[in-house]
Parts: sequence; C-alpha cells; structure tokens
Amino acid sequence: MSISKNEIVKEIENMSVKNVLDLISIMEKRFNISSKDISGNITKKNEKTEKEKTEFNIFLKSIGPNKISVIKAIRSITNLGLKESKDLVESAPVIIKENVNKKELTILKDTLEKSGAIIEIK
Repeated sequence: MSISKNEIVKEIENMSVKNVLDLISIMEKRFNISSKDISGNITKKNEKTEKEKTEFNIFLKSIGPNKISVIKAIRSITNLGLKESKDLVESAPVIIKENVNKKELTILKDTLEKSGAIIEIK
C-alpha cells in the first residue's frame, strides 16, 4: 500500500520543527541531495530570467546598395531632416537609436533591412 503525498504532508504538519529538520537531513543523506543546492539552482534560473536584455542599441554598419532607401528609412525612424539623415547615413558605422525595447526593435530592424541597410543590434 502506497502513501499519498497529502498523507505525508499531514504527518509532517504534526511533527516538531526539530523532527522536520532531522527528516530533511535524513532525506538529503538518503538521496544524496542538498536543499541548498536545489534552492541555489532555482535562484540562478531566476537571475537568468531577470537579466534578460530589455533595451537595445541599433547600429548602422553599412549603407548597402541603396543609399536613398536607407536615408528615407532613417528619416522615418529618427524624424530627422533630409540633410541630417543623409549625414547620419554617410557617417556609418553609427548608432541610429539607443535604448529601444524589443517590440520597437523588430519594427526598426525590418524597416532598415528592407531598405538595404546592414545593421547590428547590441
């Protein structure tokens, strides 16, 4: 006859703190595990999730074959005038936009790549 998890929990609820700690120690030895290792792994996974990058910088590495299309794309993205956009494009490699979120990044990336620009995301 097997014991259910609920029955085990009920038994543990009736134990003193010292007995629960002894039980944990016995389980760690029996199964060759450590509660510190388990909680450490959970913490590491949470840290990786928290450190996921949320802001990006878009660099124009090269104009590509169609300079005019790239200038138009830069104008629409940055709201610069024609001369400023042209100067920016001709000074490649250069930062186009900083601290862009993921959603905006995909839109800008598509726009620039369709115009023929070669970009890098950092």
